[in-house]
Amino acid sequence: MKIRSLLISLATAGTLLAACASSSTNDVAVTTNDGPITLRLLTHESFTPTETIFDDFTLQTGIKVELVRSSDAGTLVTKAVLASGNPEGDVLWGVDNTLLSRALDADVFVPYITVHRDDLDIVAVALAPDGAVTPVDSGDVCINYDKAWFAERNITPPLTLQALTSSTYRNLLVTPNPVSSSPGLAFLLATIAEFGDGWQQWWETMRDNNILIVESWSDAYYGHFTAASDGERPLVVSYATSPPAEVLFADPRPTEAPTAVAALTCFRQYEFAGILRGTKHLAQAQLLIDFLVSRQFQEDLPLTQFVWPINNKASVPKEFLDYALRPENPLTIDPAIIAERRAKWLEQFSDIMLR
Repeated sequence: MKIRSLLISLATAGTLLAACASSSTNDVAVTTNDGPITLRLLTHESFTPTETIFDDFTLQTGIKVELVRSSDAGTLVTKAVLASGNPEGDVLWGVDNTLLSRALDADVFVPYITVHRDDLDIVAVALAPDGAVTPVDSGDVCINYDKAWFAERNITPPLTLQALTSSTYRNLLVTPNPVSSSPGLAFLLATIAEFGDGWQQWWETMRDNNILIVESWSDAYYGHFTAASDGERPLVVSYATSPPAEVLFADPRPTEAPTAVAALTCFRQYEFAGILRGTKHLAQAQLLIDFLVSRQFQEDLPLTQFVWPINNKASVPKEFLDYALRPENPLTIDPAIIAERRAKWLEQFSDIMLR
């Protein structure tokens, strides 16, 4: 990702701000002849904010929010593309930078510049400078490992992607399928960013090393990862923020995370929310976008979603900071290149691993 070029794009997009005026709660209808307006927020199954947080939005605006979940971000985007212009909801949360171009090419969203734009991570905003979508959080997809499993066997965990090809780690890694899973796709992109034209050879070696590919992140993590299930794989493709979740959800709470992250394997992800083209409640949907990137909602994310807030004014709890890894130099690929080559890369991956 070329930061300088992204910032230039962001500066150029400044001329659009006047044309995309933000909505005001005072002049937005909150009822119809059928009663209070309810917005349908489409999202993936991992979207689990504090249950009552949208009660605050309703209290502030008079607008209700109904959550409609799909299994994975990949499925979520596929459904949105198929329903472009005739959406099943009003706002979508969860399209990330690995899948964004697919949704934009299908004209899924209505552009909107949030009132909080100046508070948001400038690099993330620059990925969609015309406001087609609004960044809502960031995170990193990385190799996670079961610390106790490796310590008990006196084996050094693999800390790089290249190290994974060693026969020492045969039968040990499980990953979500990049064809069906957003973190799986991010991991595929990590290997492309790391190895360039040699990425297919890496996967061929990993195929021989008996890497296990499953359909979803939840299947990989909770179905096969030794630290979170009765599975037999001590290496899993997950998130850099998975270790704090292992600590904070445990009862009793351990003094340290049972899992760790190989920082040199991480690929940076940004998630976005957008207003779905065809919504009958455009002004109300704009208010919801504003709420999703408000400091109030953003400060709920670290301990519910285990992601980093995109609003620079949002505070992050110490208990999250104590266990979460934030890679200094994550692997990245320019979204324009992802857009151009994603389909081909997935076809090549499938030829190697799925046939």
